[in-house]
Amino acid sequence: MCIRERLTACGLRVASSQRGISLVELVIFIAVAGAAVAGVLSVMNLTTRTGADPMIRKQALAVAESLLEEIALKDFANPPGGFSGPPTPANRPLFDDVNDYDGFVMGPGIVDLTNTVIPRLESYSVSVSVTPFVLAGADARRIVVTVTDPQGATVTLSGFRTNDG
Repeated sequence: MCIRERLTACGLRVASSQRGISLVELVIFIAVAGAAVAGVLSVMNLTTRTGADPMIRKQALAVAESLLEEIALKDFANPPGGFSGPPTPANRPLFDDVNDYDGFVMGPGIVDLTNTVIPRLESYSVSVSVTPFVLAGADARRIVVTVTDPQGATVTLSGFRTNDG
């Protein structure tokens, strides 16, 4: 008689296969999982600590997009009797063509067309350059808007305005 048959005859059960995990396996799993979670969390902590604030970057991008659109919607050339003064924030409501914005600097503080500082944008500044450009054989102007945020980081957008008429 084999051992299995003897144990069964005495009323003892013999497991045919192991079920579950041992305590040693459980402790090893917890240690490995804990180390992995700690590694992931330390990378996330470093990323959020050293990364730029997304709200600040989004605000700078919104300012740049807004001003670039404002400039691109102006006439290509100075209309007869149009504005021809210095590119200052006070003169901004008088700007009537794309070239009026060349050398325009605003800040610190972003202002609207009535020269009122926009709340929460007091620490941002903007500079604009407009340069002649030939695009697909047509006269164009390259518009570059650079916004500097309170942390000193810059967002630069460029666009083109062609002579469409």
